[in-house]
Amino acid sequence: MSDSTAQRILVLNPGSTSTKLALYENDACVVDESITHSRQEIAQFESIIDQLEYRSALVEKFLADRSIDILSLTAVVGRGGLMQSIVSGTYSVNEQMLRDLRVGLQGQHASNLAAHMANQVAEKAGVPCFVVDPVVVDELQPLARLSGLPEIPRKSIVHALNVKATARVAAQRLGKPLSETNLVVCHMGGGTSVCALRGGRMVDVSNALSAGPFTPERAGAVPTLELVDICFSGEHTRAQVRKMLVGRGGLVAYLGTNDALEVETRAVGGDARAKRVYDAMLYQIAKEIGAMGAVLKGAVDAVVLTGGLARADYVVDMLREHAGHLGEFIVVPGGDEMRALAEGALRVLRGDEEALEYPHPVDDADDLV
Repeated sequence: MSDSTAQRILVLNPGSTSTKLALYENDACVVDESITHSRQEIAQFESIIDQLEYRSALVEKFLADRSIDILSLTAVVGRGGLMQSIVSGTYSVNEQMLRDLRVGLQGQHASNLAAHMANQVAEKAGVPCFVVDPVVVDELQPLARLSGLPEIPRKSIVHALNVKATARVAAQRLGKPLSETNLVVCHMGGGTSVCALRGGRMVDVSNALSAGPFTPERAGAVPTLELVDICFSGEHTRAQVRKMLVGRGGLVAYLGTNDALEVETRAVGGDARAKRVYDAMLYQIAKEIGAMGAVLKGAVDAVVLTGGLARADYVVDMLREHAGHLGEFIVVPGGDEMRALAEGALRVLRGDEEALEYPHPVDDADDLV
């Protein structure tokens, strides 16, 4: 029987290819589940917000199947989405956050659903509701903000939660304080984030939605002039082009699937086209790792690989072959975003830090060095 005084935290993490759910009692995960979604399942919805009822039903089933009484919860926490750029921390969910996530203030992604899903449960339970280190945490140094067009500044949209958590793990393995490390952290999942961390701050990043390498379902940084031609060809709507870039790009566009394991199996099994596409994706990731090494002026303590693709030896071996000269490789497969979310809520519940009120904008860009 669990301790009646335990902090019981429901954790929700909707991603582009999965919905992860867990129940934590203090620091211990007592129940967890990861539900994988095929491209066909997700394709039935016109927009991200249209998935809310479908994803919320999975939460209700999770609670019912495990006889979890929502009145026993002390908090609900979800992954943060594409709202306003903000400082790192744990945020209380409020109406402005929900509005910004519903419209996709900085883009559409499954993480936009998390606060809504969490809030639905928290309201029924009468408990606090949080998000932790959203994907819009912004620590870019000034030089990293210029894109080449003043009208399109570069933005920090990355897997900040796992990047930050994994960086702490890497620093421990290196035996150094995070504040004294230079790391290139590469999160590889349905989207890919490659980040240069100086002293724990993400001073430069590859935007996981509209830049960087292509991924299982995103096109990444495609040639711009050719993209303009597609946009003005009259053959596609604005929504269709956006879907081509995020949701139906990458492996989906080339091979019809967002299942990287399936593609790797085909590649190893002799499918020449699958191997060429898969290797090209990893080649682009390696190039981005190299670019972040340049941001750190070659002084890289370690290259940290995380996310679902980091479980594959094929992936790790190819990236090490291309970028192993930069420094030690540390592999933290899958990451532990669920624990990071629970710990963010726990820090507030225990009084170790205060929940931030959304929005909490970043400092003046010139001060973020």
